[in-house]
Amino acid sequence: MKYLLVFFIVLGLNAINGYDCKIVQFIFGDSLSDVGNNRNLPRSLAQANLPFYGIDFGNGLPNGRFTNGRTVSDIISDKIGLPRPLAFLDPSMNEDVILANGVNYASGGGGILNETGGYFQIELFQGTRDVIVAKIGKKEADKFFQQAGYVVSLGSNDFINNYLMPVYSDSWKYTDQTFVDYLMETLESQLRVLHSLGARKLMVFGLGPMGCIPLQRALSLDGKCQNKASSLAVRFNKAATTMLKDLETKLPNANYKFGEAYNLVNDVITNPQKYGFDNSDSPCCSFYRIRPALTCIPASTLCKDRSKYVFWDEYHPTDKANELVANILIKRFDFMRADDGTSEAPSPSPDLAPSPDDK
Repeated sequence: MKYLLVFFIVLGLNAINGYDCKIVQFIFGDSLSDVGNNRNLPRSLAQANLPFYGIDFGNGLPNGRFTNGRTVSDIISDKIGLPRPLAFLDPSMNEDVILANGVNYASGGGGILNETGGYFQIELFQGTRDVIVAKIGKKEADKFFQQAGYVVSLGSNDFINNYLMPVYSDSWKYTDQTFVDYLMETLESQLRVLHSLGARKLMVFGLGPMGCIPLQRALSLDGKCQNKASSLAVRFNKAATTMLKDLETKLPNANYKFGEAYNLVNDVITNPQKYGFDNSDSPCCSFYRIRPALTCIPASTLCKDRSKYVFWDEYHPTDKANELVANILIKRFDFMRADDGTSEAPSPSPDLAPSPDDK
């Protein structure tokens, strides 16, 4: 499991050739950050386009988020007054939307490595930059992109859906450490490309205890956490911390942070009652007693109280768990409201819709 921490910067307005351009965010990630890209990728097997995904968000219909409500990024954006970036593949995406909201390129199944996910987010960002340069000119586009905030939340799929699966060559081609080294080399190269395209203020999310997501427990013989997967997350976090610190000193005006929440998430899973949860080892949305269910579908059964579950499905946290992590991370990193009080108020935790069995 991987949890997110979003690196936000102070919101401002800049008059650029007649446009009031907000300081926005560009998000690169996987299903924990996806806000609708995969629903426009019909060949992708990672989908959140069926009930009961989104049951506690807006109109209660699936919206592309792999949870019952909001992502961590949604919550932090709302609470500090930044716009939520729209999915890159949203039909309404255009230059004006980019200038006002930024872009979320995150895609379920995505990874640092091309062999993990074939949806190339950095290349898409290059195209975004090109259209903005065409609209407002290179000088002002450089200013716009250098003032933006960037989030990279990738890595868990490179382990869970690649290295830890013996059908992939990476599982026998590398050792634990050499695979982590391979990830760091690739990630560093990607961050260098982002810097060349304007990314100056950037945060990379760390990984949580991946071996404790319901899927990994269901695949174990005793139903307990799989230590190897979680130990790989620790290796990744340690290596990423070192790499980012080193890269920050080498790239001009780089302000790079590493957002790690491993210990927090591990404590939530180990001591759920401490945080108001009753269940931290199984999904709220499951297919009766069949495990692993892999995804949530209309034939699934829902837990009675979604606010008491840490996990929504076999992979992803609930809205309530996301809210807990977002609030703690805001406090830890001293995020302030980014506006002058004129933005819309932060979105509250949604009122949970009744489970189908309760209707």
